[in-house]
Amino acid sequence: MTTVYRAENVGSFLRPREVLEARAARGEGRLSPERLWEIEDRAILEVLELQRQVGIDVYTDGELRRGSFLSDVADAVEGFVPDKILMEWHGPGGGEEASAAQVVGGRLRATRSLTGHEIPFLKAHAPGPYKVTIPAPSNFPDVSFKPGLTDQFYASREEMLRDITAIIHEDILSAVSQGVPYIQLDAPRYTYYVDDRVRQRMQSRGIDSDRALDEAIAADNASLAGARREGVTLAIHLCRGNSRSRWMAEGGYDPIAEKLFTQLEVDAFLLEYDSDRAGGFEPLRFVPPGKTVVLGLVSTKEPTLETQDELMRRVDEAAKVVPAERLALSPQCGFASIAAGNLISQDDQRRKLDLVVETARKIWG
Repeated sequence: MTTVYRAENVGSFLRPREVLEARAARGEGRLSPERLWEIEDRAILEVLELQRQVGIDVYTDGELRRGSFLSDVADAVEGFVPDKILMEWHGPGGGEEASAAQVVGGRLRATRSLTGHEIPFLKAHAPGPYKVTIPAPSNFPDVSFKPGLTDQFYASREEMLRDITAIIHEDILSAVSQGVPYIQLDAPRYTYYVDDRVRQRMQSRGIDSDRALDEAIAADNASLAGARREGVTLAIHLCRGNSRSRWMAEGGYDPIAEKLFTQLEVDAFLLEYDSDRAGGFEPLRFVPPGKTVVLGLVSTKEPTLETQDELMRRVDEAAKVVPAERLALSPQCGFASIAAGNLISQDDQRRKLDLVVETARKIWG
């Protein structure tokens, strides 16, 4: 049986100014790779210490070496080009904007490990169990396949997805072989299938959303094939988009719940539940016995601090559907899915984490 971590952070942390400035300087050729590495190392040590102080159950490096939660793929894989698909965001400064993901403009070939440069430092310095976050293959068919460009190299999204899945699969197996105790796939695009507006946009790009959902589940399962080990947690995180406090999709899990929860071969589901956009807890009835639901009840999008009473009430509601011993608590998403981060402060971030841990301890001991 896998370990149940009652208090989690999804993954990313706000980047300190020094890291943002250093990465910009490196991009302009004004800073050496070695100096950037030193600055990132120092910042990761600080974020690990923050997590130790608040008492979080499983540690992350905050994704501080990444430009976004999924940039490791384009950074490590030949075939991506600096072109983007437009996406429609809602919330502060919303509107059409280029995706953080790059477009595929060539045959895909890994030139290095996606996360291999991150793991040794995290493994050496994490004060306890740690997780490695990896973008799920299901992210890429919609945002990295551009008709007129990608189809010069891949006849279909499905063909491109097979290559991306194989690359991510190899990285997951490598991570597990290095002793990583917790692998988390980040898969925000599943919730886009519950939003009629997003489905229509997909349809306009020639995507059959029902078929795409089946292919996404199959690809994410394939990426995890063979990774199960004693003491290793395999998890998946779902949100509705998270970029500078904005979101992409709205709608409860109902339309996808039965298929998603019964077919995805993971131990834990980290689910966004911080706002009405996520709907109710009823779809959790499809989560099979033995699997954990990590309730993302604390918002990383706004500084307002939830109350402990509110969180405990909502956990009680969820426990009417999934037994309390199979529940856990987290923020709804990372604090900085892209390097610019959400519209909150470092102090807000700490208070949110304190609340998650204190509430989890009160509920589960």
